[in-house]
Amino acid sequence: MCRGLESLPITCLERAKELKALFRSLLHKSDHSITGQSKKSDKMRLSIDEPLKWKESFEKLLSSQNGLCIFRAFLVSEFSEENIGFYLACEDYKATKPTKLATKAKKIYEEFIASDAPREVNLDHVTRAITEKNLEQPSQSCFDMAQAKIYTLMEKDCYPRFLKSSTYLELTWKTKMG
Repeated sequence: MCRGLESLPITCLERAKELKALFRSLLHKSDHSITGQSKKSDKMRLSIDEPLKWKESFEKLLSSQNGLCIFRAFLVSEFSEENIGFYLACEDYKATKPTKLATKAKKIYEEFIASDAPREVNLDHVTRAITEKNLEQPSQSCFDMAQAKIYTLMEKDCYPRFLKSSTYLELTWKTKMG
């Protein structure tokens, strides 16, 4: 299943640590924006209303770099990081050059879909079978059905739990307090 924090890219782990520190400072400050500066870059900027946008839709959460990193860290804490890992691997796969599709498809299958895969996602038998059939002639859409199932699972199960998590609630509470 999940390999824990070591399975996250270093940049995401660093960003999650920075965000955690920023969130703590947000809870102690009353200004309307916070700026975090990493030693490596000055890219991190989190407006105080950004977490409120994440509640509008799951898509808005995933489209925010900060939101995605915090959501991924949340999934690690819930031992279900393989779901977002698979979703993001599929997004990356769709942008793959046709000559590399077969190799990348095999890697994704072995990591997320195969029985006893190290980060196996929870797919029903029919979806798994259709995906395996699609892999006989890999195309950019061969994982679409499986990706849609995992997206729906995260949207209906993980996302509502994230919105009820202490980190998210503390952020939105501070935002409402102004």
